[in-house]
Amino acid sequence: MSIPKTRPPKSVKDDLRPISLTPTLSKILESLVGRWILSEITNKFDAKQFGALRGRSTTHALIDITHMWHKALDDRNSVRALFVDYSKAFDHVDHSTVLNKMAALDIHPCLLKWMHSFLLNRQQRVKIGNTFSDWITLKGGMPQGTWLGPYVFLIIINDLTTMMATFKFVDDVTLTEIVDQSNTSQMQLAADQIAKWSNNNFMIINDKKTKEMLIGRIAKNPPPHIVFKAVAVDRVTSFKLLGLTITDNLSWENHVNTVCAKAGTRLHFLKLLKRSSVTVDDLLHYYKAIIRPVIEYACPVWQSGLTVEQRGRLETIQRRALYIISGSLDYELNCVLFDIETISARLETLARSFFERISCPVDCLNYLLPTERPPELINRLRRANKLPGVKCRTDRYFKSFLPHALQNYQQF
Repeated sequence: MSIPKTRPPKSVKDDLRPISLTPTLSKILESLVGRWILSEITNKFDAKQFGALRGRSTTHALIDITHMWHKALDDRNSVRALFVDYSKAFDHVDHSTVLNKMAALDIHPCLLKWMHSFLLNRQQRVKIGNTFSDWITLKGGMPQGTWLGPYVFLIIINDLTTMMATFKFVDDVTLTEIVDQSNTSQMQLAADQIAKWSNNNFMIINDKKTKEMLIGRIAKNPPPHIVFKAVAVDRVTSFKLLGLTITDNLSWENHVNTVCAKAGTRLHFLKLLKRSSVTVDDLLHYYKAIIRPVIEYACPVWQSGLTVEQRGRLETIQRRALYIISGSLDYELNCVLFDIETISARLETLARSFFERISCPVDCLNYLLPTERPPELINRLRRANKLPGVKCRTDRYFKSFLPHALQNYQQF
């Protein structure tokens, strides 16, 4: 089967993601073997790999990336970001490369033999309606939709490093360079490292989707474009990074516009369900499961930087949804009736919960937190937080996640 990457898909080659349907017993066996493999190599994965690993998410990746950007701008530096996209990344996995890298990670020999058997002579065909294509034998690639697929790719991309800060979410790679006023950008050298690694690992960089962004003063006197194989990378002022619309001024207006447009479309289906006499409980479930998650996605990253007007627009989405469900214009009464927080309160709750999560020493973002104050100092002060705040020169940095969380989410 195929899942569209964009709706509606315009190209069979570029806009459809093929998913391999495998038997349930096969998936169970994969999970058992996969957990064995993960138990041996989990602590060997790159610390900046946030995809497909327990305890990590797109929100973790986005917090890590944007915190670096906010901090750099607050220090009067500039940021140059490169967003690298691979074309059909899973389809270009070389089996010999996978097995060699697994051996380098000291995975048990019997697991290497099992993986070799799992990948060898795999066959697949495509079904459209009642029509089937011929069977073909795959010479490479990793079947998408399998339990092991993402983890095998993590092994492939694990040794991708550059001279710049390199953040990875499975096959999405983001490079960040902090450029001060006295130095010139070295991003092209990092891009050359990416190109060399890609060539050695049989990966193809997608020229159309790979972009760069200049943030801060560097945009006034931009450096030469980054080049991959004689093709200049497009320079953009807005980019959708892991589902979040990022702009070169680090404001959230474009993201709020995107959220409102997407949620508005889903509100239309809520109206259709209402007209079809769907019960109130089912309508409320549809709102919580289909519409509200659009608003909440990765909210710890951006909710503290919203303007009053932007918060009001997001609140209007829920206001309209509850009006459709109940027929009453009294928003406060609807929230009480359905036991739902306002959007502003909901976003704050989720951000606070995320901060509590990274406060745990084993969390991958715990390193971002400042050193705890000594107990004797805390005892001498009437209302001292366990963690000190972050000094901020700009309001933009002060309203980013970490400074806001340290200021507002700690328990006295």
